[in-house]
Amino acid sequence: MASGHASPLGLELGLPTMDRIRAIFAARSKDSEQEYEPLSDDSATAEGSTYTVDNDEEDVPFSWLEYYAFLMLGVAMLWSWNMFLAASPYFQTRFSSSPWILENFQSAITSTFTFTTMFGMIVFTNIQASADYPFRITSGLAGTTLVFALLALSTKYFLSISTTAYFVTVLLFASASAWSTGLMQNGAFAFAGSFGRPEYVQAVMAGQGVAGVLPAMAQIASVLFFDPAPTGPDDESPPGNAAGVYFLTAVLVSLAALGSFIPLWTRHNRLIERRMAAQMAESITSIEEAERAARRYVSLPQLFRKLPYVSGAVFMCMAIDMFFPVFTSKIVSVRPDLPSTPPIFSPGAFIGLGFFFWNLGDLLGRLASALPFSLRHKPVWLFGLSVARVVFLPMYLLCNIRGLGAAVNSDFFYLVVVQFPFGLTNGWLCSSAMMASGEHVDEAWREAAGGFMGLMLVTGLTVGSLASFSVAGI
Repeated sequence: MASGHASPLGLELGLPTMDRIRAIFAARSKDSEQEYEPLSDDSATAEGSTYTVDNDEEDVPFSWLEYYAFLMLGVAMLWSWNMFLAASPYFQTRFSSSPWILENFQSAITSTFTFTTMFGMIVFTNIQASADYPFRITSGLAGTTLVFALLALSTKYFLSISTTAYFVTVLLFASASAWSTGLMQNGAFAFAGSFGRPEYVQAVMAGQGVAGVLPAMAQIASVLFFDPAPTGPDDESPPGNAAGVYFLTAVLVSLAALGSFIPLWTRHNRLIERRMAAQMAESITSIEEAERAARRYVSLPQLFRKLPYVSGAVFMCMAIDMFFPVFTSKIVSVRPDLPSTPPIFSPGAFIGLGFFFWNLGDLLGRLASALPFSLRHKPVWLFGLSVARVVFLPMYLLCNIRGLGAAVNSDFFYLVVVQFPFGLTNGWLCSSAMMASGEHVDEAWREAAGGFMGLMLVTGLTVGSLASFSVAGI
């Protein structure tokens, strides 16, 4: 087990806490019924972190550098998705001339995004033997960078096109971004699974939680600082000023994730080289080809029979979650929109605040999944609680939808009683289920199981986004 080092993450988990968490993981691994072979019996060192493998160590040693790299992959993976969700105030201004598009654009964007991601995940999950997961990750990051660079340009140079044309353009951008997300999602979960450490899967999930919180904060800041309320007839701040800055953050995040992934890729190749040394034939010319040659194809029905409850828990969490963006984009503060009202309660900023509280709960739930009270070893409980989360949906009807009045006249109720715990339960249950998947299959199935869980995640998103059309008119 790696010796202690200062965390580069800037999260609220101190080093002693993470040492205890890693000790818990190690203890549970030794008690597990399944035996996992170590990837290496040697010792290796990397700058900023020490790798030490004892003779009886069963897992790849923990590294903060690798944890950080997987965290950044998780951030980049869902950053684009959250960009499309939290940018709804900007899209409302662009679609205001078409009542039908204004009413349905949120569900249309989420359905397009999730359907494309699901289709891609089905394709990628069924291509296991020849899969090049690092290439999928880097291709996904490159695609996301290109899409959001074009979206940022569209806020300045394509303002005269019709509402319908811009709507179609946004859907095309969403589809391209979703395909890139599918590449990253399949690649990252499979790649993390190959290390055999549940902490790295948790790092990807925590990164996804960060990707929910930071875009919401960026959206609030962009409205407050780049789109101030006009003070006179000649004082106009086009909404594109904020949106352009907002979309450019996705470009920077993708580039940062790519930079952190390259050292991880090199480290993985060294591990695979030692694992595959005895299996490499003269006809194999690279480490990646040796790894692919040793893989065994696992069908989706086989994976589902092995992981019915944990995959079902992820599916149900995501399907129920897809109602929250539709409601959040329509709920405004109970305070009247007057000049004297603090800017944070203006509709544009308050919608972002709603996304922030949900995603803050989601992030804390993902971090909490690494603590001792995780339900990773109780898959039936995971599934049951994921279904029970449907109770949150009727609570949205008590809030101030479209400014027409609230049954519970309180912003505190909406943000703290509805949004925060809804996100918290999602992060905790979904992350616990994803971490459990690698512990319920043999080592040879881990990469396939990681890709399968990613597929179940986006399938739940797709089903939920289609179902969300039922509340689009509320």
